[in-house]
Amino acid sequence: MAFPAKKVSPCLWFDNRIEEAVNFYVSVFGGKILNTSYYSDAGPLPKGTVLTMTFTVHDEEFMALNGGQPMQYTEAVSFMVKCKDQAEVDKYWSALTADGGQEIQCGWCKDKYGLAWQIVPEVMGSLITDKDPERVKRTMQAMFTMKKLDLAALEKAHAGT
Repeated sequence: MAFPAKKVSPCLWFDNRIEEAVNFYVSVFGGKILNTSYYSDAGPLPKGTVLTMTFTVHDEEFMALNGGQPMQYTEAVSFMVKCKDQAEVDKYWSALTADGGQEIQCGWCKDKYGLAWQIVPEVMGSLITDKDPERVKRTMQAMFTMKKLDLAALEKAHAGT
């Protein structure tokens, strides 16, 4: 199945762990590796070293670049994963925070490569845009006490029960 070319897609910089990282993301989210390019004898890394990998996460295309030197990601850019239920929140949260990942707050975490993610229930948008400001306030107050989001607790806070 061919994916249509997108005009804008993220490019993620890695430091010689490119294949490990791409395989991790494909295993966590599903998807596939579309192509791989390699450094030539023009360098700067040795000929035959992976240069780029294009891959999909679900049906979204990403590119990974092996820049050879460390670069630091910040929370200024993150990827939001909208989850259908608590089981999906738990699945992605566990995978992304394992092996050196980091829990942050309010549904945010970093994976072992330092990339920031927001793991949120699909209904979160409607919970925090409710026309009743008291419901929104209760939901937000509950969220601020959490690292991994607890959908039942958020819905309970929203309902005021």
